[in-house]
Amino acid sequence: MSSIGERLRDERVRLGFSQGELGAAAGVTKNTQLLYESDKRSPKADYLSALHGIGVNTHFVLTGSRSITSSGEPLSLAANEPGPELSPVKMYDIEAAAGAGRSFEGEPIKTTLYFSTAELSEQGLDPAQVVGIKVRGDSMDGTLADGDWVLVDRSNRDPKQEGVFLLLVSGERRIKRVQRLAGGALYLISDNDHYQPEMIKPQDMHDVEILGRCEIRIGRVV
Repeated sequence: MSSIGERLRDERVRLGFSQGELGAAAGVTKNTQLLYESDKRSPKADYLSALHGIGVNTHFVLTGSRSITSSGEPLSLAANEPGPELSPVKMYDIEAAAGAGRSFEGEPIKTTLYFSTAELSEQGLDPAQVVGIKVRGDSMDGTLADGDWVLVDRSNRDPKQEGVFLLLVSGERRIKRVQRLAGGALYLISDNDHYQPEMIKPQDMHDVEILGRCEIRIGRVV
């Protein structure tokens, strides 16, 4: 498993910072940043807090896991048939879902899975607002792989919370890590560092709609 320093370097490269730039953003010198990345010194809590504020996935830095949700335990295995105390969740293939706007009405449903209503509620999710989306492509590798399924909370569309969101960008549905910048711009980040971050300027926001926050990865279940 990689070290904290290695994962810290990975996050810096993913976000496009030099050692000096990331260190300055977190209030340390370039030399201190170098010591952190070479595992010769352990990063402090105030440093990690500052990094979190500029989009660094500090959960990944500390644990090695690129979790997309910090709430509760994983859901129990979904059922393919309805049952008592289960809620239906419609599952869509992101490539097949081609309609405009945040409504999925009329889109082809890949399948319907049934999850424990109580467990969804414990995760803070209203079953009526949850849809499943099949991930396509490798831009979120490390967090979501091609073919994974993720549950999306359509009631949570506020990028101030940061996290991974389902977006409509120029008519195309995409899954990205979203950070709101000063002045109202959005920073769209791919967890696969082969893809460069994308900035959506305030004057271009009419081409972007946040459809919901990706809350729970459930893997290749269908």
